[in-house]
Amino acid sequence: MTEPRAKATTKAGIAIAGNGANGPSRRRGRGGAGSDYTAASIQVLEGLEAVRRRPGMYIGSTDERGLHHLVWEVVDNSIDEAMAGHARNIRVTIAADGTVEVIDDGRGVPVGKHQTGKDALEVVHTVLHAGGKFGGGGYKVSGGLHGVGVSVVNALSEWLRVETARDGGVWAQEYRRGKPLGPVKKIGPQGDRRGTRTLFRADPEMFETIEYSFDLISQRLRESAYLTKGVWITFIDERADRERSFYFEGGLQSFVRHLNRNKEALHARPIYVERREGTTLVEVALQYNETYTETLLAFANNINTADGGTHVTGFRAALTSSLNDWARKAGVLKAGDSNLSGDDVREGLTAVISVKLTDPQFEGQTKAKLGNAEVKGQVQAAVTDSLTQYLEENPGDGRRIIEKCLTAARAREAARKARDLVIRKGALDGLSLPGKLADCQERDPARSELFIVEGDSAGGSAKQGRDRRYQAVLPLRGKVLNVEKARLDKIVASENVRPLIIALGAGIEGIDDSFDISKLRYHRIIIMTDADVDGAHIRTLLLTFFYRHMPQVIEQGYLYIAQPPLYRVSTGKVTRYAQSEKDRDRIIKEFNVKNLSVQRFKGLGEMNADQLWETTLNPETRVLLRANIDADDTVETDEIFTKLMGEKVEPRKEFIKAEARKVRNLDI
Repeated sequence: MTEPRAKATTKAGIAIAGNGANGPSRRRGRGGAGSDYTAASIQVLEGLEAVRRRPGMYIGSTDERGLHHLVWEVVDNSIDEAMAGHARNIRVTIAADGTVEVIDDGRGVPVGKHQTGKDALEVVHTVLHAGGKFGGGGYKVSGGLHGVGVSVVNALSEWLRVETARDGGVWAQEYRRGKPLGPVKKIGPQGDRRGTRTLFRADPEMFETIEYSFDLISQRLRESAYLTKGVWITFIDERADRERSFYFEGGLQSFVRHLNRNKEALHARPIYVERREGTTLVEVALQYNETYTETLLAFANNINTADGGTHVTGFRAALTSSLNDWARKAGVLKAGDSNLSGDDVREGLTAVISVKLTDPQFEGQTKAKLGNAEVKGQVQAAVTDSLTQYLEENPGDGRRIIEKCLTAARAREAARKARDLVIRKGALDGLSLPGKLADCQERDPARSELFIVEGDSAGGSAKQGRDRRYQAVLPLRGKVLNVEKARLDKIVASENVRPLIIALGAGIEGIDDSFDISKLRYHRIIIMTDADVDGAHIRTLLLTFFYRHMPQVIEQGYLYIAQPPLYRVSTGKVTRYAQSEKDRDRIIKEFNVKNLSVQRFKGLGEMNADQLWETTLNPETRVLLRANIDADDTVETDEIFTKLMGEKVEPRKEFIKAEARKVRNLDI
């Protein structure tokens, strides 16, 4: 029996998805139908049929993320017009029925007979790898690479209509599931109208959901406005009668100020870099703050390169060398002092990197990493020159930045010593694992689970109820350290966090690149806390720790949240468990008997070992929620953790006021 595939999303931007993987999957052998594999088995998919047959190859998935990818593809075409200097206004509308409309005042899609014999407008919308972004002179800079954008949207839409105003007229064509319903027609004179209007409705046959997120689209459009100075973007959601507009004359500097608005900045204005290196435009804005974490966003032709690339490598090299060179020249670093490391100079840094180039080379259709080798040197040269000039002109800011970096270096050295002491002590004692850990017998991480349990009482029940062959239990006693407000040395020395770091076995990010995901001892790490306010607080503290210091654990899909029940309903012969009052009432109604026993669990410690196994530990009956960092929610995720767990009180109070009305069941 597999676990239910529930799905939810926390306000922090960490997506929580039900996971049905209870152990190693069974692989099919190569027998059976394999003997029928002949030349007749080879299929050739024509036109857009391949997209509908394998949509994940083109948009990554058919869930909520893939659905929003359709919007990005159409909007990015309008943004490309703005980057080329031809569009100043973009409007995105979601109608009440879920139809998406994108309008810009750019040049419009070309019309007229193409060399294929079809109209150019139809070719763009029905042929893969067709467009004006392959060196034909249509675009010097664009976010498009593969030429599959709008044609893929067309293929995965129940219907799509495009109108283009150019060449003295307004031309239109409609499609159903990628196929034209008729030829391109002139529907009127151009007049004062210009640009492109695209309307589409995602095909419910292709997607798990067709519900768009107002917040997610708003965030993406805000980013686009920051990255393209002078473009006015309007977003209208007719489903809830909401509207937002974005226009930022300050560009990346405004973006950095936005990211730092809930943090104490170390210097008043962001450091700004803008330079054209050959055909590449390099833009960077950076500002230090009093926190202990790095926030870095990188873009290439307005595409968010979540996995970095050569532009990020060049920036980091320039930052480290420039700060070290200036610190020695200014006498802040003495002759006998060690150089600041990359980790030291990135603590408390907020930076946005944007490069715009004529021939971007991305890795994969999702364009998550930039691969152009020449960009590393271009970014490094631009940042080195501009940053050095800024430090020389603003020595006060420079000294504050270097002092913060030196403090980070001292904390990192203290953390290194604390880590080494733990390792040496473990080697001397013959015990490298924390004493409170009840480990499992299994040594294959893929088959091993670790339950992080709140309190000794619940820990005792979990240790008795678990399957010790593959389930380990680590009880946490006392208050978990808030890592959002602690330096690395304090984290490593914490009586609650240090045992967790040791038990996981992969190290921690920020100490000599010591974190190694391949050494992780468990590939299913389960946070198991009480279903009350205290339990929610501990869960948030642990999520903050993993997000800030072991993000790969989340990215690899190894972090889960247990869902213990709140109620036990029994007739004496039959027992059911409920995770909410609604579930409890439904179960009571289904039993339809008079003598019922209803027990509310105040905490995990109230459950005996058998009950805990049956409800929360047993892979056959439990419900687990998997934590996931959505690349499209990077900015909001970072912001929410800062609000909830950071130093500033006022943003936290405002957040609680805004979100309190959404609370349904509050256990205090």
